[in-house]
Amino acid sequence: MEKLLLIGINTRSMIESGLKLNYTIYSTSYFSTSDVPLIKNQKIILDESKNSDCGVFEDQFNSENILNVSKDYLDEVDYIIPISGISPNDFEKKHQKKILGNKDICKVEDKYKFYKEIKNEFLTPETFYVNDVDEAIEIQKNNPKVQYIVKPLKGSGGYNTNLLNNPSQLQLNINEKLIVQEYIEGINLSSSVLASKNEAKNIINSRLLTQHDFEKNSQFKYVGNILPLTEKSILTPIKNIDDINRKMEDSSEKLIKKFKLIGSNGVDYILNKNGLYVIEINPRIQGTFECVQQALGINMLEAHIKACQNEIISVDNPEYYSYKKIIYSPQTMRYKKINLNNIYDMPHLESITRKDEPLLTIIDKDKDFDKLYEKVELASQIVNKLAKKAQVSVK
Repeated sequence: MEKLLLIGINTRSMIESGLKLNYTIYSTSYFSTSDVPLIKNQKIILDESKNSDCGVFEDQFNSENILNVSKDYLDEVDYIIPISGISPNDFEKKHQKKILGNKDICKVEDKYKFYKEIKNEFLTPETFYVNDVDEAIEIQKNNPKVQYIVKPLKGSGGYNTNLLNNPSQLQLNINEKLIVQEYIEGINLSSSVLASKNEAKNIINSRLLTQHDFEKNSQFKYVGNILPLTEKSILTPIKNIDDINRKMEDSSEKLIKKFKLIGSNGVDYILNKNGLYVIEINPRIQGTFECVQQALGINMLEAHIKACQNEIISVDNPEYYSYKKIIYSPQTMRYKKINLNNIYDMPHLESITRKDEPLLTIIDKDKDFDKLYEKVELASQIVNKLAKKAQVSVK
């Protein structure tokens, strides 16, 4: 069988789907979850059996480290699928040739280049490239009536994204290349698109969730998704949902074709009274991976591979709602077993998860949206309550 390497921050869900296909699966990931399938060819950076403290993700994660650890795999396998945390541009050219997916994503990955490419065709927030924090603050001073946010020039998941109203927060990002972007208040949405060399097909839209949606604070970390996008799942009184879905489908397919992307890609939007603002493209398999599989009854890894090989699979209407919610630990805590049947990406028993770091993921499905929402929110309450009880202190 041909050999396929899955490489990124967390490959658990991808391995599960890959094992159903006719490939010998290899994996390199940063996180070690207790529910990741154990396979012969597997490397994990964060070894909790030796160090029970998982630390702070932003301080420890390094994509170069994952690539260095994977050197022998990169030479051995026939194909490579990079997921979140690894850019195709990080690979040497000889290994880039093996990638199933987009190889050159410079104009998408660089948020300022992306803005310049689309600003005359699509509604999108005004964006500036800045050399330092002082320059970012100067932009705000010159436009006092506009609220801005500061983001890394490259990156995903909402990490290190802050409202530009607290200069002390921005010192954390002083060594990063930054953009200043007009802050758009509205509803976060996302679409999932499969693309071949000649075709782009939007297969489903979702309500994208950030910490800001739940806590109304200035944190914009990715929390999850609910799909498909309906009057209920959008979580806001909206009546023209069919029109919104059509506009998302049209814009997403045009964007994917414009940048000549292939495989599974995501397009993120913010909706408000002015319309749909294009925020960014995720040129890889997205965080909606398992939700799409549950709602549509397909293997998303297979769909991605086939699209890269110039075949778009047939997709029926969704049979289920699916809801994914990432729980960030409310306290620094030592993990104890939690008896719920809809939790994934669990830490190893007795390992320590720092406050505000990802603890686990709740994923569930139901044909009834209200029942699904109730199940996931109840599980969320239980996990947070148990996490607070398991609080520990670390140096």
